[in-house]
Amino acid sequence: EFKTNSLLSKGFFDPVTLQDFPIRGQQVYLHVKRRRWLNQDTGKVVYRDWNLVAKGTRVTSDFAAFLKGISG
Repeated sequence: EFKTNSLLSKGFFDPVTLQDFPIRGQQVYLHVKRRRWLNQDTGKVVYRDWNLVAKGTRVTSDFAAFLKGISG
């Protein structure tokens, strides 16, 4: 997405903790940090938009859409 731009690392956003499905009866927590970048060409801070998890669910948006499709 930003291959042609000159980017400079500008730290991280606050970490987000996600609870995943248990593995062999163990609780799994994922701690995700997103990096911020300064686009030196435009002077704006850029970052990836991670809309992977459907609101109100613990599954990906694609899987939630699949489940919604087969339920009706």
